[in-house]
Amino acid sequence: MQEETIGIIGGTGLGDALQDKLTDVDFRKVKTPFGDPSTEVMVGRFGERQIAFLNRHGLGHKLSPSEVPYAANIFALKDLGVRTLIASGAVGSLREEIAPGHLVIVDQFIDKTFKRRSTFFADYGAVHCELSEPTCPRLRRALIDAADKTDAQTHPSGTYVCMEGPQFSTKAESLMHRTWGGDLIGMTAMPEAKLAREAQMCYALVALATDYDCWKEHEPGKDKQTLLAEIIGNLKTATDNCLALLEAFLASDTISLAVDCPCRHTLELAVWTDPTRIDSTHKGRLAVLFE
Repeated sequence: MQEETIGIIGGTGLGDALQDKLTDVDFRKVKTPFGDPSTEVMVGRFGERQIAFLNRHGLGHKLSPSEVPYAANIFALKDLGVRTLIASGAVGSLREEIAPGHLVIVDQFIDKTFKRRSTFFADYGAVHCELSEPTCPRLRRALIDAADKTDAQTHPSGTYVCMEGPQFSTKAESLMHRTWGGDLIGMTAMPEAKLAREAQMCYALVALATDYDCWKEHEPGKDKQTLLAEIIGNLKTATDNCLALLEAFLASDTISLAVDCPCRHTLELAVWTDPTRIDSTHKGRLAVLFE
């Protein structure tokens, strides 16, 4: 079986935990047409698997969600050979049944961002990728099966509302997101998922619930420091659960190159511009996306 490089995007806690479990660790600085990624990419081996991990917010959580160089991050991972990409991210829960510490294998998004570069092809031409299923069903199924081998409470689907931030929702917004059918609220899934689709990657997102969004009243009598400590503790629990899920996934023998997955062929019918009208310079600089 041809080796598949598994890309993982997450936070510092997950990266530190992964690094302790990887061998042959190397840090790669990748230049892209869209600037520098958030930080160097950590490459190593987890058993028989080749892993490329990228800390979304950079070292020390320096980058706010609106400042994350999403295009550079996805391009850098594709340039390093990643075709399967699993992202993780902290979220607030919009549903009673999704309790803090739970994981959700996201299947849908509502994109409320407005300040971020959401395509690689702004100067290239008219490129329209299908996005009705914004995450890879095959990859999601593998993660759901892996979750069955862990003790973590994992929900097999959920709709992630991605807001611009960096401020959190008003209560009116939080209640509105619930009426929209949102299950989770976060700030980092978009345009990451869209760019992964344009890069012809299989993409899945494991959401880590840290608290209930402000639609749900806090327990009376708790001060801000206590609430913050609870959220940090919930994030630690969810991160540990996510690591266990990733370990079970990486140990699975079901991961394959999957060249026939539709995610790997999303650009075949997506370019609407007359090829003779596309600048050859742009074709060269974006060639990695078409591989």
